[in-house]
Order: sequence, then C-alpha cells, then structure tokens
Amino acid sequence: MKLKHSFSILFALITVFLVGCKSLKKSTGINHSKKEVVGIINKVNNHWQNTHPKHGNAFWNRAAYHTGNMEAYKVTKNQSFLDYSMAWAEQNEWMGAKSNNKSEWRYNYGENDKHVLFGDWQICFQTYIDLYNFTGKNDPKKIARAKEVMEYQMSTPNNDYWWWVDGLYMVMPVMTKLYNVTGNELYLEKLEEYLTYANSIMYDEEADLYYRDAKYIYPKHKSVNGKKDFWARGDGWIFAGYAKIIQDLPDTAKHKQKYINRFKDMAAALAKAQQNEGYWTRSILDLEHAPGPETSGTSFFTYGYLWGINNGILDKDTYLPVVQKSWNYLTTVALQENGAVGYVQPIGEKAIPGQVVDINSTADFGVGAFLLAASEMARFVE
Repeated sequence: MKLKHSFSILFALITVFLVGCKSLKKSTGINHSKKEVVGIINKVNNHWQNTHPKHGNAFWNRAAYHTGNMEAYKVTKNQSFLDYSMAWAEQNEWMGAKSNNKSEWRYNYGENDKHVLFGDWQICFQTYIDLYNFTGKNDPKKIARAKEVMEYQMSTPNNDYWWWVDGLYMVMPVMTKLYNVTGNELYLEKLEEYLTYANSIMYDEEADLYYRDAKYIYPKHKSVNGKKDFWARGDGWIFAGYAKIIQDLPDTAKHKQKYINRFKDMAAALAKAQQNEGYWTRSILDLEHAPGPETSGTSFFTYGYLWGINNGILDKDTYLPVVQKSWNYLTTVALQENGAVGYVQPIGEKAIPGQVVDINSTADFGVGAFLLAASEMARFVE
C-alpha cells in the first residue's frame, strides 16, 4: 500500500509540473522550452560552422559572429563552438590589425594592418578575452595584444576614437572585459570619455536614438519622406553594446546608472517603432524608406530586450510583448529549415532604398546577432 501511495504522490507531482510548464508557456507567450531554444541555437550554429569551415581574418564582420558564438557556447556548452572560435583566434595570432609600428597606427576607416586603433579591428578582443576566461586564464598571450593596443590607445590624448555607432558595440565591451581582467580603472574612465564624445556627435536627445555617424544627422540628412533616418542595425549595435557593458560593470561603477538610463530610454523609443510582424525596418522611423523585414537589427534589439528583462532592468509586462513578436519573426520568418538565417541586410552603413534583402540574404554578423538573441531567450525560458 505504501508503495502504491508513493506512486500516486509522484504521479500527482509530475502532473503539477507539466501543467506548470504549459502555464509558463501560456503566460509568457513564448512557445519554446529551454531544450527547444538550445535546439535552435545548435541548428543555426552548426549550419554556419559546417558551411564555413575556413576561418577568415579578425575584421569586424567575422568577429561579430564570434561574439554570438561565445554566448551560444555559454548556454549550450557545445565544445565544437568553443573549438571553432579557438581555431579562429589562433589563426589570427590573437591579434586584430597586425602592425607593430605604433607610429603608423590609425583609427580612421581602414582594412589594412595599419588601422590597429580602428574599432573594427578591436572587436576580436572581446572573444579573445572570453576564451582566456573560459580556458583557465593560464595563457596570457591570448590577451597580450588586446592589452597592448588598448593601453596604448588610452595613453594618447585623443578622445574621438568612436566616431561611428557600430564602433560602440565593437569596443565598449572590450573596455569592460579588460577592466574585469586587470582591475585597471582607466578602462572605465576612458570608456566614459570616448562614449561622451560619441554621444555628442551621434545621439538624438529628442528621438532617444543614435545616428550612424555625423553624416546622417538631421536635417543635413533625411529619409525619403523627410524624416530622421536612424539605421536599424546601427541602433542595434549600440543597444546590444549597452547591455553588454552594463552586465560587466560592478554596481559601484561611477557611470553605470547613466548607462542603464540611456538603455531604458532607447528601449522605450524602439518599442514604438516595432512593426506588427515583429521586425524593425532598416530606417527605423520611416517605414517606406527601405520597407520589409531585416534580421540583424531585429536580433540585436531582441537580445537587448531579453537581457534587460532577465536582469530586472526592463519591465517584463511592458516589454515581453515586444519580444514575443520579434522572437516569432526570428524563428518563423528569418530562420530557414536548414538552419540558415535570412533577411540580413548586407554590409553597409545605412538603409538603402531599393536594396533587396530577402530569404537568401545572410551574413556572419547577422548569424552572430541571432545567436545573441537566442542565447538570451534560452536564459529567459529557463
């Protein structure tokens, strides 16, 4: 009788658990379990890595993919993900641009080895630092170049290193990650100094959004309908960038609350511009400028919203409906049956009228952004 009674209790507990799981799905409006989200991550990342077995250089587009791959590894503990980034880092000798002659180092746009101080060559340091942390901190060479480059940069009197919005995602997290490794407060001081400059030339106080760079400031530049032209991927870079640095900063950090406030202001502004289908158009406030879905900006926004909800910074009741719609777009429209991620605007710096972005449009940085969003979704449903 006792055994039979025990089985009855066990059955009742299992029933309560399963009903609870169904209620959770209903209450959140997210129709995926943790196992299902991890399955999506593996599907997308295995497809990308299997179709891209050769590792490229350490320039921004490839490095942006690896920032997503690192989050995917944290969530899944899939060793092949870690191995893929390790092989890429070793091929690039744990460096970005490779010049050793400091007198020729530049930070204007450039794709050659002289542009060591250009943020598009510094984003790789995010992944190198993560790999250093993941593998036991027993190999200082993994972060030696990152420290050399950033410490040299901080020794200069210049503060205009971040002159385009993409650069804020590329380098802000490098500063906070190196602060956490070294304890050097100068990283946080220079983060604030460089960001203050960037805000002075790109942030629109009225819209609570960022222009891509000084060329696009209204009214000097306008969308096709005469509106302010805020590029979705550009604002995605900085929205995700804020999430990344806020999570790295200790509560005692002097400017942390200011960054949280800016992040929350952007969240409110972006929510108003989301389309009913869940995506954001390439020109955020002018739906006719470059109409139709776009995945890279939508993925970065989804990551930011989920991170904010998961960490109690964004109100769940307010922003979960935003995530419900964007996650539905990402998993039912952008994600293809074979694991490819479509509707990613190609490399560029603005929303381009007439540019075709369709189911076959994919890119390394877009996959990285998708992985960021999916990894944060895995934490949410957990």
